[in-house]
Amino acid sequence: MKEFAYTVKDPEGIHARPAGLLVKEAGKFKSKITITAGSKHGDLKRIFGVMALGVKTGTTVTISAEGEDEEPAIAAIEAFMKAHL
Repeated sequence: MKEFAYTVKDPEGIHARPAGLLVKEAGKFKSKITITAGSKHGDLKRIFGVMALGVKTGTTVTISAEGEDEEPAIAAIEAFMKAHL
């Protein structure tokens, strides 16, 4: 399993548009990918799983991937988050 932590910098947190793009990015991989914020966690491949977390600016989330393509998945999602969130 691979994981990384990221502090959200977007002034609106993870709202609908970037959440949708994040889910789309995660959907490119076969690995199970989860997002955790505090005590809540969700499936990064499901928009409702991401939106239900209610991630605000300054919140640190942990993204973890487990599966055959976990390394490229984590690298791509980390790059996406740094560029868009």
